[in-house]
Amino acid sequence: MMQNEMVKRLMWSGLLAGMSALASIAATRAATVIWRRLFDEEPPE
Repeated sequence: MMQNEMVKRLMWSGLLAGMSALASIAATRAATVIWRRLFDEEPPE
């Protein structure tokens, strides 16, 4: 029983990390598009 709970926690942590990474990529891309439209140039590094 304890091993099953541990696996579930590890799976949850992996899912959360993956979703966080995807959200970060999406936010960066959205910010880049907004920056380009506002200033008509590439965003700073």
